[in-house]
Amino acid sequence: MKDFAALFRAIDQSTRTTSKVAALADYFRTAPEEDRVWTIALFSGRRPKRAVTTTRLREWAAERANLPLWLFEDSYSVVGDLAETIALVLPPPESESDLGLSYWISYLQDIANADEDTRKARVLAAWDQLDTTERLLFNKLMTGGFRIGVSQKLMTRALAQATGKPEPELAHRLMGDWTPASTDWHTLIEAADSAADASRPYPFYLAHALDDPETLGTPGDWLAEWKWDGIRAQLIHREGAHFIWSRGEELMTDRFPELAMLRDVLPDGTVIDGELVAWDADTGAPQPFAALQKRIGRKSVPKALLRDAPVLLLAYDLLEHGGQDIRDLPFAERHAQLDATLAALPDDAPLRPSPLIAFDTWTDLAAIRAEARANRAEGLMLKRADGPYLSGRKRGGWWKWKLEPLTVDGVMIYAQAGHGRRANLFTDFTFAVWDGPDLVPFTKAYSGLSDSEFARITAWVNRNTMQRFGPVRQVTPHHVFEIAFEGIQQSPRHKSGVALRFPRMARWREDKSATQANTLDDLLELLRLYG
Repeated sequence: MKDFAALFRAIDQSTRTTSKVAALADYFRTAPEEDRVWTIALFSGRRPKRAVTTTRLREWAAERANLPLWLFEDSYSVVGDLAETIALVLPPPESESDLGLSYWISYLQDIANADEDTRKARVLAAWDQLDTTERLLFNKLMTGGFRIGVSQKLMTRALAQATGKPEPELAHRLMGDWTPASTDWHTLIEAADSAADASRPYPFYLAHALDDPETLGTPGDWLAEWKWDGIRAQLIHREGAHFIWSRGEELMTDRFPELAMLRDVLPDGTVIDGELVAWDADTGAPQPFAALQKRIGRKSVPKALLRDAPVLLLAYDLLEHGGQDIRDLPFAERHAQLDATLAALPDDAPLRPSPLIAFDTWTDLAAIRAEARANRAEGLMLKRADGPYLSGRKRGGWWKWKLEPLTVDGVMIYAQAGHGRRANLFTDFTFAVWDGPDLVPFTKAYSGLSDSEFARITAWVNRNTMQRFGPVRQVTPHHVFEIAFEGIQQSPRHKSGVALRFPRMARWREDKSATQANTLDDLLELLRLYG
């Protein structure tokens, strides 16, 4: 655990990418193999499940530190992170441990299955063997909240430095449904047949945002298609089975049973990158994202939902053809092979190509982009015709040219403190619009302002609090903020009757009074136009 804690400190205390990669590479060269595998798992989001509730941890930590619970809670509100608060208030450890990361994760897994008295005893025993940083990490792992400021791309780069293997190969090896319990270092990183797992997806290619297509040069070098508003996914058909993976590396095959027929009609050894959308057969266009959202969290889908929100995969790209990885081929060639593959499918197959959009000039394409919402799209994708399919967010080959967001002016009526480094600032706000003489809440937002703006609004909230409801402050309805969002839908769970997609604060409208904020009728008109 000491080596892992030293790695954590090296990463946490540096803002330089090269320093973080060097620290990781050194760790991957020297740490025990089982600890390396767990580190890869943790840094790629494969966290162990929560072993103890946060309520019990609060109580046990306050008791061990000989603090009244109210004082511990006040400390927590200042620090803003439970794991860090516990690590800071506990007395010095009574002993020292040289046990590794994998041991302590196994220890936590045993705790999760024990009775409460045993869990408490074992947690206290662990705290008494670990220093402050080790306790912090142990607590993060125990609550299932471990996160670190290193992308999987940087971790893959460090692995490449440590092992001498190419980054693209390592990125592919780390994809899929593996855990430290199901693999080891040799199988995951070194074995020659590591990529033979039939279900393993390829790393997704991600686009950068585009402001002005004129910067891309000659229009003829680029191919355009709609940026659909659904779930990015890979469809894998190998060895007679099919698999659906989300961009977040979640296996979602069982959630979309209508795609099972594709294993009977697709050639074996096919991998397709595309967008899952709820499809409206009558209009020949995607349904609003809200229709698909009803299916996202379900492990099984009732017949009514299968009927009302049938799913279709709009295919962007062909990554594997006849069992061969073709990602290095030019995009235009891959797309032509995709069209040929899908042309042989029956008409009722829930898979079709995302059509390329013809254009001659950037002005022509801008006019097409303006119609994106009418086509249930977020904007356009631009891809170099001669470009390969890369891993991760590489600049230059793929661009997303999204529509400007929808906006509405709302009045701030509630405020709540943030977390972590912003635990002493009010950063989470509730906004309302006018319904006659009344203010009706319609959304919450917590991003979009600078630190100095959050500090200013915090000082104002402290002076203008009307009531307190636990951590929430009701404030005088005075300040207006422009709220930007990507979509709007009906929602019976909200008093306004609408819900916004990806709301954030675009700007603080200090030039407007509360009476100049938008109305509920304005929101309902946006719902009529774009819902």
